[in-house]
This record gives sequence, C-alpha cells and structure tokens, in this order.
Amino acid sequence: MIPSVPPPRRVAVIGAGMVGLATAWFLQERGVSITVLDRVGVAAGSSWGNAGWLTPAIATPLPEPAVLRYGLRALLSSSSPVYVPPRADPRLIRFLVGFVRHSTASRWQTAMAALVPINRRALAGFDALADGGLTARTVDAKSFLAAYRTENERTVLLDEIRHIDAAGQHIEFDVLTGAAARAAEPSLSDAIGAAIRLHGQRFVDPGDYVHRLADSVRVRGGEIRAGVAVTDVRDRPGSVEVVAADGTTDSFDAAVLATGAWLGDLARKFGVRTVVQAGRGYSFTVPIDHVPSGPVYFPAQRLACTPIGDHLRIAGMMEFRAPGAPLDPRRTRAIADAVRPLLRDADFDARTDEWVGSRPCTPDGLPLIGGTRSPRVFAAGGHGLWGITLGPITGQLLAETVTTGRRPAELAPFDPLR
Repeated sequence: MIPSVPPPRRVAVIGAGMVGLATAWFLQERGVSITVLDRVGVAAGSSWGNAGWLTPAIATPLPEPAVLRYGLRALLSSSSPVYVPPRADPRLIRFLVGFVRHSTASRWQTAMAALVPINRRALAGFDALADGGLTARTVDAKSFLAAYRTENERTVLLDEIRHIDAAGQHIEFDVLTGAAARAAEPSLSDAIGAAIRLHGQRFVDPGDYVHRLADSVRVRGGEIRAGVAVTDVRDRPGSVEVVAADGTTDSFDAAVLATGAWLGDLARKFGVRTVVQAGRGYSFTVPIDHVPSGPVYFPAQRLACTPIGDHLRIAGMMEFRAPGAPLDPRRTRAIADAVRPLLRDADFDARTDEWVGSRPCTPDGLPLIGGTRSPRVFAAGGHGLWGITLGPITGQLLAETVTTGRRPAELAPFDPLR
C-alpha cells in the first residue's frame, strides 16, 4: 500500500520507451497531465530494434536451469548466445551471483507463477490502447513457428510448455514435422527437421509502434522532452523535483522512473536495491525472397525473426555488459553465422540496421513495478526480454497505483522494494 497522498495532477515520466510511454498514456486516461523526459528520445533504447513479439504465452523468467548448462567457457565466448565479457565489475558480479542463484527449477516455477496473472492481461493492454485511439495496430501471427534441426532439440521447449501449463498458463500449439514446418513457412531451409507452432500470438514493428504511442501522448496534451538527461529526482514536501544534467529543475506531483537498464541510477536512493543489469540484444534486417507470414523462433540458437515490411529482422544474443558500450560486430557476425543455414534465400551480406540495445534484466527475472520508499516516486522497469509484450499492461496497472494508492494484485510479486 502506498502512503496516502493527494492524487497527482502533474506527473513526470522519465524514459520514453514502451514502458514509460504506456504508463504516460494510461495516466492521461485518468486525467493526469504528463511530461515525458528522455536522455536521447523516443524508442532510443531497447524499444527500437528488438523482435517486437507480443508473446505472453512464452513470457517466462530469464533465469532458468538451462542457463547453468552453458558453463563458464561458453559464457566467455563472444559467439555464445549468452555472453559475459571478462572484467571486474562489482555490480555485474552481484547480478550474476543472484542470476545463478535463481536459475533453479523451483525458483523458475515460483517466478513463472508470478508472471502468469500479468501475462494473461498483456494483450488486453494493447487492445485498450487501440480502443483509446492509438493508430498503431498489432498483427496477429498467422504462423508462429519455433523451428529446430532435430526432434531431440524440440524436447526442451515441449518440457517448458508443460511447466508453463503447470503454472496456470495454457498454450495452444501444434507439433510439426520438418516437412510440415517448411510447408507452413517456405523460408525455412531443409536443415529444419522439427517445429512447434504456437497459436494466439501477435507482433509489431516495435520502433514504429512506440513512436505512434508517443504521438498519441502528444495529441492528448502530453509533453515529450528529448535530449534531457535526468541526473536526480528529489523528494520534497508535497512534490518531486526533477533535475536535469544542465542544472535545470522542474517540480511535479509524482515521478515514474522508466529508464530501462539505467533504472538503478535514480531508483536506488528510494530503496530499490535489486540490481538492474543491461542484457544487451543485437539485431539486423535482411532481404529475403519469401518474407515469413509471422515470427520464426530458433530456440536452440536463441534467435528471433520477425517480418518488418518486406524484410526480416533477426534478433538475439544476451550480452551482460555496460549499457552504453558500443556495438560489437563479432556479435552480429555470430548471429548471421548461426541463422544462415536455417533460412532459405536470405541475403545476409546485404544486412542493414545493425543495432544493439540494452534490455533491463533483474537477477530473479521479474520486473520492478510499483511504489518506492517515497509516496511520490514509482518504478517501472526490469522486464528483461518482455518489455514490449508487458509494456502496456504495466502502464495500465501502474497508472492505477499512482492515481489511487492501491496496488493491483497482479503487481504484488513485482514490488520494487523486494
């Protein structure tokens, strides 16, 4: 329960990604005047170049027993799907210790059970935005395939689906032979020998969607300030003071911290002790003769493919590194080398839009959504791989907390002070 304060009339949302803008939009639905501030601009972080999947059916905790099977040697390899550059970083070490501690079957099951209630409402969050006039639309995935070389590789996801179902989240799916998978999706190569087809999933072009969401916030009277690096948030009697890098300040009734991988920088002073580590993902776009009708997932390689217009976006990797580090070309080459044998007639030499973005990851795989030690400062971040999928429902539920002081039951496991 948030300590009793008057309902805020003017709120600062710090961060112009999916989570921050969705929170701003739903606050506007409740009559709140909004100012969004971002150190770069709209969708400048992990919201732009990710896979754009809206897949609550497989929105699962990142720490999982399979991670432990990689071994130290794999984690230190720049071509590994999960990469930890060797360096002495106390915060990274603290994160990794917690991450490993949560990578057990029992802790995964506990975290999965915590995600089920919010996952169930995830797509309804997008529908609420559409019903409210947002021009961007989600796309129903006519085909969403998880493709494998062998039937043995496929058992990993089948086991995970059983565990997800046991946690209370049902998934509709078909088990396909390689021939059936290639018939359903001709872009798959002859190397594919087995697949799973998921039903009821959607996708978006994430950059376009988030920019349209920003436009909607503006049309509804909100202000978005790009190029404003917020260096401090100060809790004052009856207000919150937001301080920018150039020394300018502004006062608001409340503030929402939605700064992604940088969340801890501002939230720590308000009692948020959970480490938020950048889990950097890479992507690029390639021309392909037959654009898939929906997303294609290669779980063994941990690579996600999404049709974006007449091209295919290929995304993957989990690189635990400082969020501002430059793009490592070895990682994009590793993605291309891994996916090249699995797709037919894709021109990897003509790839464009090479990108790296910092997903905000927590050691327990659960986001931080809700109040802090200050009754006027709220956190919204740490969604890991699922910031696009869970962004709208996060904003909808957090807007209720900010304006009423009541925490919806779905947010209880995501207490930023846990």
